[in-house]
Amino acid sequence: MRFDEAYSGNVFIGSHSNYLESKAVLYGMPMDWTVSYRPGSRFGPTRIREVSIGLEEYSAYLDRELEDVKYFDAGDIPLPFGNPQKSLDLIEEFVDKLLAADKFPLGMGGEHLVSWPVMKAVSRKYKDLAIIHMDAHTDLREHYEGEPLSHSTPIRKIAEHIGPENVYSFGIRSGMKEEFEWAKKAGMHISKFEVLEPLKEILPTLAGRPVYITIDIDVLDPAHAPGTGTVDAGGITSRELLASIHEIARSQVNVVGADLVEVAPIYDHSEQTANTASKLIREMLLGWVK
Repeated sequence: MRFDEAYSGNVFIGSHSNYLESKAVLYGMPMDWTVSYRPGSRFGPTRIREVSIGLEEYSAYLDRELEDVKYFDAGDIPLPFGNPQKSLDLIEEFVDKLLAADKFPLGMGGEHLVSWPVMKAVSRKYKDLAIIHMDAHTDLREHYEGEPLSHSTPIRKIAEHIGPENVYSFGIRSGMKEEFEWAKKAGMHISKFEVLEPLKEILPTLAGRPVYITIDIDVLDPAHAPGTGTVDAGGITSRELLASIHEIARSQVNVVGADLVEVAPIYDHSEQTANTASKLIREMLLGWVK
């Protein structure tokens, strides 16, 4: 992909046209080749951009406007349909270039496996990296029905890569018993069901550290986000997720990148999920890009 000219398609509201002057880069990872239930998240990034036109550029939560943050919407990474490994390689190469230019990478998925090459790239630049993971699912499987490249495996992969003690999962309410047992034995932190209150306890312990944040939209209850591949009842509200984003913004952690994944617009004709995701992206930009 070229960075020296503006993306020719729809861009997220408030995007600047100059890559070189930007602090952050928003990009899409339109891949859903390994999903285990309902496909369609490859259409998430495009729809999140399209509905962003309905947003205000001002955040009443943070008293900040998008014009205060110079960010560049690079569009979607062109990924080869049906080829997971090649797609992951291209994502990693793309993010490596962003990091080499000292850009803040903010990705939109796509299935959750796309977070793995991003987190791997970020961990090369930031040696003391911690991961904050918000999700309905543990994503700690080694494989799904024998396939190690699966959207149920990215957190296991990054935990084994940087050490389980550096990975913090919140809002978890679904997973195999073996996954929970592995996390406990390995020393990984998992907070079941809730996000905001346990997050408040953890953030002071991460003060000063580089942190990458990955959010699966299904951490929200299906009442708030029905447009996702693997819905799971009993999730948090959009208000709690927004409050969690703002809690991180007020903390002393050094957020060095983030992503929001698993938005599948086809399952939500009201577009509630895409609109919620769009607002979350705005708050992530305004809260985490310094």
